Amino acid sequence: MRRYSLLSCLLAITFVACAQSKQSKEKVPGDLSVPKNAKVETATFGGGCFWCTEAQFQYLDGVLKVESGFSGGTVANPSYEEVCTGTTGHAEVIQVTYDPAKVSYEELLQAFWTAHDPTQLNRQGNDVGTQYRSVIFYHNEDQHKLAQEYKEKLDKSGAYDKPVVTEIAPFTKFYKAEDYHQDYYKENGSQPYCHFVIAPKLEKFKKVFKDKLKPGSN
Repeated sequence: MRRYSLLSCLLAITFVACAQSKQSKEKVPGDLSVPKNAKVETATFGGGCFWCTEAQFQYLDGVLKVESGFSGGTVANPSYEEVCTGTTGHAEVIQVTYDPAKVSYEELLQAFWTAHDPTQLNRQGNDVGTQYRSVIFYHNEDQHKLAQEYKEKLDKSGAYDKPVVTEIAPFTKFYKAEDYHQDYYKENGSQPYCHFVIAPKLEKFKKVFKDKLKPGSN
């Protein structure tokens, strides 16, 4: 179980602050930095806990940078504690900077829908609330069209026994989350949530995308 209330958020923050220096770091292959003068594009996805989706997308070849944060709400510069209350309208999201010559937006959509259960409304597993909703924030009309077409194909395919409830909305603003949320799995791989929740999802993700992972991925 992750967190459901402001109190649990505060407890999680305290635990992380005390334990971070003692955590073993997970090795993520490749340099997650953006080369100077690189031709890049941006994608923004919400698939529940951003710790989980960040960890998965970091392994994709062509993904240059992944930041965890908040989008889709009405409160400017929200804190994690505020978003946890479910009253800001924001969703936990990842902002992905990628090289379209190496990984296409269609492939990122495939990864997005594989990384979580898009039939769960306003939740992912034990993480409950609108901040955990399945959402794609498109940055241009090409992304909008591709996302809508992919969602419709998923629904018609019968891949799920329930409708895909992923929200598709125009991107407005991304607010980067606090520093301790960034590279969370990489920095805190031995924590219980990472071990019992993120690691199994990551292993499944890596098997599905074994041909699209960064060199050195296991």
